[in-house]
Amino acid sequence: MIEMIFMVEEDIEGGFVAKAINQSIITQADSIGELKQNILDAVDCHFDDPAERPKIIKLHIVREEVIKYA
Repeated sequence: MIEMIFMVEEDIEGGFVAKAINQSIITQADSIGELKQNILDAVDCHFDDPAERPKIIKLHIVREEVIKYA
């Protein structure tokens, strides 16, 4: 595997949640910086063999906003 993509969303209780696309890896954190480290830790735990780990991890950060019609 060359790359892995994580969908990152703001958690309704605060902080951020990251879910890997096509892998069963989910992690969360209070800040983006902490989330990046948690993602690396989760990927390390998921792949026992370092050769199987992705070389690139991409974050797709989704931000939801609501626009109200007057």
